[in-house]
Amino acid sequence: MKTLLLDQTLWDLCKDASGNIALASEPYSIAQDVASAVRLFQAELWYDTSKGIPYFQQVLGQRPSLQFYKQQIINAAQAVPGVAQVRVLFAEFTGRKLTGQIQIIDTAGNTNNVNF
Repeated sequence: MKTLLLDQTLWDLCKDASGNIALASEPYSIAQDVASAVRLFQAELWYDTSKGIPYFQQVLGQRPSLQFYKQQIINAAQAVPGVAQVRVLFAEFTGRKLTGQIQIIDTAGNTNNVNF
């Protein structure tokens, strides 16, 4: 499956060598779609408001447990087509900043990581 290629820093569309909107192919496209799913706020996706993580409702200003947040990330990642397994590792939680990695195995057996 292909998806629109996003710049990793700006999270905006990229152009290919011909000046057209670039597309990402598997397995990178699956990792990028997982990263997008984890960034999605619940009800932000206008055509399917059931998708997303409840950042406003249960995360921001609430101080949820890391297990709760981990499960939300796993649920969002597993909703991406082509994802077979997900593992979330937290590296550091200092102040209000949480860093870690989402490890993905797709249905073709490819492994990819998304850092946050």
